[in-house]
Amino acid sequence: MKINNRLKAIAALVDKNAKVMDIGCDHALLDIYLIEHKDICKCVAADISEGPLKAASKNIKAAGLADKIEMRLGNGLDVYSDDLDTVIISGLGGKTIQGIFKRNLSKLKTIDTIILSPNNYQADIKKFLCKKGYYIENEELVKERQIIYQIIKFQKGSKKYNKKDFFFGPVLLKKKDTLFREFYYKELKSREILLALLPKNYYWKRFKTKREVKLLKEVL
Repeated sequence: MKINNRLKAIAALVDKNAKVMDIGCDHALLDIYLIEHKDICKCVAADISEGPLKAASKNIKAAGLADKIEMRLGNGLDVYSDDLDTVIISGLGGKTIQGIFKRNLSKLKTIDTIILSPNNYQADIKKFLCKKGYYIENEELVKERQIIYQIIKFQKGSKKYNKKDFFFGPVLLKKKDTLFREFYYKELKSREILLALLPKNYYWKRFKTKREVKLLKEVL
């Protein structure tokens, strides 16, 4: 099963013997790849819509893995069960992902590992999960069709982070590779454009954007 670089990078962060739920599984390409290439104990493909699950079912059957990948229809963690320990969510907005966890905070007690690839608001989801008893074990940047995606792996535990850590990512800050510079250079330019367009009476938004521009220039 061929999958894109983003999904491969997510799969690489999945631990051996993990019991995985892929929320928003879409066509279940990641789930099929995990069974075929990773040594995991269990895999559940979940989605809120019947359409993606039908497509997932077709792909799973075609791969001959109907007995190894379970499918569940439901809203996020509503269909999570205690026999799992790892949650993957990719391709959703950061606010949507945060909402999924807020809806089922009690489920976090049995989730050891969370692997996310939010489309936006990455810093917000980092702050949220770190306040809920997780730390950032690893981070990756992956380029796919000229778009650079963040992938974040959280583990149960606690570490202290500052504003710069949450904004850039503590692991990414240490790596500071070519993709890091490319990604955050674009972030800088977008904020400079925003600052030029914001009305002067948008005091808080202008203050926040100026602060982020300063931070980006310091690091880059």
